[in-house]
Amino acid sequence: MTKAVSIALIAAGVVLLYFGGQSLHSFANDISRMFTGSPTDKTIWLLAGGVIATIAGLIGLVSPGSQRKR
Repeated sequence: MTKAVSIALIAAGVVLLYFGGQSLHSFANDISRMFTGSPTDKTIWLLAGGVIATIAGLIGLVSPGSQRKR
């Protein structure tokens, strides 16, 4: 995975986590938690996608790339 892709995944993950956090504190989510005891599906997907994308980007940055033999 190239560094550019890894950085893009981290950026997308942070954006998804931001929107997931905003959704977590929304009025619709409060109503859903009042009746079902859990947040809305949209909130869960945003947070899960953000975590997965961020972790994948971090792993891509930390792991050594394949080195070519010359």
